[in-house]
Amino acid sequence: MTDTPARLLQLLSLLQTPREWPGSELATRLDVSRRTVRRDIDRLRDLGYPVQATMGAEGGYRLVAGKALPPLVLDDEEAVAIAVGLRAGAGHAVEGIEEASVRALAKLEQVLPSRLRHQVSVLQAATIPLTSGDGASIDPQTLTVMAGAATGHERLRFGYRSGDGTETKRLVEPHRLVSTGRRWYLVAYDIDREDWRTFRVDRVSEPFATGARFVPRGVPTGNAAEFIRRSLTALGGGRREEPYRLVVTFDAPAEFVAARLHGTLGTPVATGDDSCRLEADLGSSVEWTAFRLAMVDCEFAVREPQELVAYMESLGARIGRAVAASGSA
Repeated sequence: MTDTPARLLQLLSLLQTPREWPGSELATRLDVSRRTVRRDIDRLRDLGYPVQATMGAEGGYRLVAGKALPPLVLDDEEAVAIAVGLRAGAGHAVEGIEEASVRALAKLEQVLPSRLRHQVSVLQAATIPLTSGDGASIDPQTLTVMAGAATGHERLRFGYRSGDGTETKRLVEPHRLVSTGRRWYLVAYDIDREDWRTFRVDRVSEPFATGARFVPRGVPTGNAAEFIRRSLTALGGGRREEPYRLVVTFDAPAEFVAARLHGTLGTPVATGDDSCRLEADLGSSVEWTAFRLAMVDCEFAVREPQELVAYMESLGARIGRAVAASGSA
């Protein structure tokens, strides 16, 4: 193999397999001398790949963890597997990984050959995820198109269905995608309305980047997350809760509670063999939080916030009256 860049890529692909490679085996695989292998190893090190060498009669090489993540070389099956996993993480608003999933997916699908992109789409279409919560599932392709347009500062066209069912066509300058943990929103400047708008991504259809570039504007609130928060507060007539601290104790093992607790509420910590405690900073409504806690199916006590305690008391009394009324009917 005389093509040095191609040989380096093949060498890198071999080294990214988690094992130690004897120098003689690498030389055989690459059809070069062991001296050439050593030079190529030095080239990879110069590029930032931390290749560790072991001493001995045979000697060997292993790619180890470094201070930063270097570029990866993936084979076809690995690329398809990662793309499918990223689509699942991006399309169903899994808290904590959804925005990173969209960024990574946009990068990966940009370079996927058409035949691999087709495999990913087929696998995605043939599987149905079992998700918790009431968040709407999103076509990952919609997210990647929007993310690409926002990153590349390209105007975006799409169809949009409002809450009352009205269908409109929109031309916007996309600013940022924001996930609330249950839903995706696009913050964008609406060209026709000459104002900033938020769009629920599950109501968007057929988005496409027009290719027309724009100079980014500053979002009025300073950042997209704050703009979404204020927009949701306005839409909810002020009923949406301000961020609050949730503290709940459960009379059940932490594993039992974690398996039944909605992911956006956090992870409980064991306080005993049959008890655990949950602490989290939330922005969801107390009504939604109360509903999710009730679905855990065990005894629990809300310690904070007081608004949630009051709502749970009111809800419990209302359910009690409903049961009494049913019994007397």
